[in-house]
Parts: sequence; C-alpha cells; structure tokens
Amino acid sequence: MIIDPPVSRVQRLRHEIKRRDLQVVRVASVSPHFRSVTFAGESLSDFISASFDDHIKLILNSDSDSKDWRDYTPRRYDAAAGELTLEFALHGDGPAASWAAQASVGQRATIAGPRGSFVIPPDYDWHLLCGDETALPAIARRLEELPASARAIAVMLVPDVSDRRVLQSAATVDIHWAGDTAQWIDAVRALNLPDGEGYTWCAGEAGAIATLRRVLVEEKGVGRHAIRAAAYWKRGAVAHHENLGD
Repeated sequence: MIIDPPVSRVQRLRHEIKRRDLQVVRVASVSPHFRSVTFAGESLSDFISASFDDHIKLILNSDSDSKDWRDYTPRRYDAAAGELTLEFALHGDGPAASWAAQASVGQRATIAGPRGSFVIPPDYDWHLLCGDETALPAIARRLEELPASARAIAVMLVPDVSDRRVLQSAATVDIHWAGDTAQWIDAVRALNLPDGEGYTWCAGEAGAIATLRRVLVEEKGVGRHAIRAAAYWKRGAVAHHENLGD
C-alpha cells in the first residue's frame, strides 16, 4: 500500500541571488552527446546548492544587449576546491549547447542563482525519479547523494543508447531506460510501486511531463504531497522552465 502523507515533508529554502563571473577550468566528454564543464572563481566562495533540483542561470553574451539565459542543474559543487560543474546535452543548435560544444579552459562565463532549493528528505521508503535527457544530470546527482539505506527507481528517456551511462549510487537502485516518449510513459505505467511512503520527482518536456503526472496521480495513486513535476523545456518554446505541481 502506498502511503500518502497528509502534508509535504519537503523544505523550501531561499538564497540570495548573485551574479558570479567564472572561468572554465576543465572540460570533459561524459558521453557522445553530453559534455561536462567545470568552472572556478572567487565569487563561488558563498555558492549554495542544497538540492539536486536546483537550477542556476547561465548567462551567455553577458556583455552585450542580446543576452541568452538558460537554466542548468548544478551537477556538482566542490566547496573545498571552489569548483562548480555543469553538464550540457549537445543535441540541437541552441546557444548554450553551441557554447558548451566549443568551451575550452580559460573561457569566461557568468551565472546567477540558484534563487532557492527544494529539499526532498532522503529518508522516504522509496524514491521514483523520472526524466528525459535534460533531467539526466539532476537524476545522476540525486542518485550519488542518496544514502545506502535508500531505495530508488529511475525511469529515463534517453533515445541514443550511447548516452545511457552507468549511474553511481550507494542506494539500492532499479534503472529503466526508454527510447521515446511513449515507451517512457508506458514504462512508468507498468511499474509496481513499493509499499510505504515514497516521493516522486519527474522533469522533462512540458507536454510529456503533464501526461506523466496524470498517470502517476490518477493511475498509480501518487499523492499530491508526494510528487514534484517540472517542465525543463517545452516543444516550440525558448528557455522554458515551469513547475507543473508539487
């Protein structure tokens, strides 16, 4: 039996929004269509990222009138080293993907945020993580941060098999991959969710996430206090980010 808690146990934190001018110190290929870029700079000294669900604004062309702002998950923040790592999906020809494809050590970049954190406690009986390629860095971070006592199910939409990486976690994790949106939704629909108090997090394209949320709430019985659904992008729109319910 799935337990629907009467109130949400998540914690919302607010942070001071600061612009930070950074320099690229490391670039690496994660998979054929994902690139990792690590930044450093003195302005990171008071940077905070309390949740895998955080997002910062990467500001491209910050010195011009035609600024491009894009949301990215802090993949990793190493406070001791003063380094922040972002991962970029290189599909398409958007300004951020194009910038990441040519990024090299020594280049400058500006970020802002995160403006807040949505902290989901790790001590739920189970965690369900559903995401497409844009959510893969956040899911990878969450799995790395879960303790050995945790249980997680990850269902991910990554069409290119070469981008389906090994995900590290101390937790017990059941991983499912899907090649298209229909397969992804069917895979979630086919899940037998564990008993106990669980929390569901899902992110991806707006239309697909709206459908996925309906499946989870109306068909799978996930309670309204136990789900967060975020549209990381929307087909046909630019720089779209929206919470569809939490």
